[in-house]
Amino acid sequence: MTENNMGETANTDRVLPDRVLIVDDHSLVRDGLRSIFDDAFPTCEILEADSLEAALRTLDENGDVDLVLLDLNIPDVSHLSGLESLRDRFPATPVVMVSGVTDRNVVRDALAAGAAGFVPKSLKRAAIVEALELVISGEIYMPELECDETVAAEEEMIRARIESLTPQQRVVLGHLVAGRLNKQIAYELDVSMTTVKAHVSAILQKMNVFSRTQAVIMAGKVGFRG
Repeated sequence: MTENNMGETANTDRVLPDRVLIVDDHSLVRDGLRSIFDDAFPTCEILEADSLEAALRTLDENGDVDLVLLDLNIPDVSHLSGLESLRDRFPATPVVMVSGVTDRNVVRDALAAGAAGFVPKSLKRAAIVEALELVISGEIYMPELECDETVAAEEEMIRARIESLTPQQRVVLGHLVAGRLNKQIAYELDVSMTTVKAHVSAILQKMNVFSRTQAVIMAGKVGFRG
């Protein structure tokens, strides 16, 4: 068999998705993923949802899909609660987590919770297609992650600092990560601005940073959402 014939045989055996659901609260990300499917799987029907609630409703209304691409951080989920909800309601549907966070512990937890794969948004298009094809064929996709001891030590240090926060301070940090202002946090928690400022100051001190932006960046490195 020639190399060309082998390629043709592989292409014939290729498993193609009929319908997929992309769940992400950012339209630009959904558009980017849609374009990947349009190029790689032109006959595939693409459904979209901007929240877990909308995703569940879409699945109820449209029936089975071959694959769900779920962003790790959408507004109405906490950590892996979105994945867990989809696995509970639609156990036969493979769910691939898509995220800008590539923390080893997050990837491990997602796969342990039943994700069929974990695709970093930083992957090149060709690599994303390969990952999706692997999952569609029934395999599990896990990205190659750097095992840098320095990175691991930094992540452990960040987690330790976050763990040193009081429960209320962790709630406030979660609001900072979500981009909320002090007055919005005060309203959400039904406390005074003075209380919020005190919490923020304590957070900066315990995390050993000088600004809320630094605290948010640090929290993002370990996928903290509050």
